[in-house]
Amino acid sequence: MKEQLMEYNTAVLAGQENFHDHLMEEKFIQSSTQELERDIEEVKVSFQNKTLALQRVQIMDALRNKLKQDDVSSRPILETMKHIVLLSQTITEYQQQARQKEEQLIDIKRKRLSLKKDGGQKLQQIQTMMKRQKEKQASMNVTETEKMLHKLKKEREITAIIQNVFQSIIIGSRVNWAEDPSLKAIVLQLENNIYLQ
Repeated sequence: MKEQLMEYNTAVLAGQENFHDHLMEEKFIQSSTQELERDIEEVKVSFQNKTLALQRVQIMDALRNKLKQDDVSSRPILETMKHIVLLSQTITEYQQQARQKEEQLIDIKRKRLSLKKDGGQKLQQIQTMMKRQKEKQASMNVTETEKMLHKLKKEREITAIIQNVFQSIIIGSRVNWAEDPSLKAIVLQLENNIYLQ
């Protein structure tokens, strides 16, 4: 790549290529350079990861060799490793418990959602029942009102008949009702139309 870059620079200085070709090649070189930089970065990361893995293997090998010696200095290492294993088991148990708690929480959320849906349906049923009950009550009120109006009409008719009977009795008795103030008040009151009141 460097050789190509040097050749292009030489060619440009010598004026052998035109300006347009030079721009195209420069863009190509820039994109190639960026690609190579990315590749180099990936190789560096891969190299670091492999180096870390190798160092871990070397440390484990050194620890195994030290433990095989079974002397006073290897006992604290063994104790520490046992403690690390114990801690790892404890962490695994806690992770399992956390997963179980998460599953229980998910179940509770599902049940809660189901109850919410059921509650919504029940509320809708209650609203529908209340609406029907109001409609039924309204129709009953209309029926009762119609009955009461019918009774009122009958009462007015009966009252009109009674008024006519009283008028006929008073007129038929040939009493001078205009001279008697109490009788005059009764006759004048009987003149009132019951349907206008």
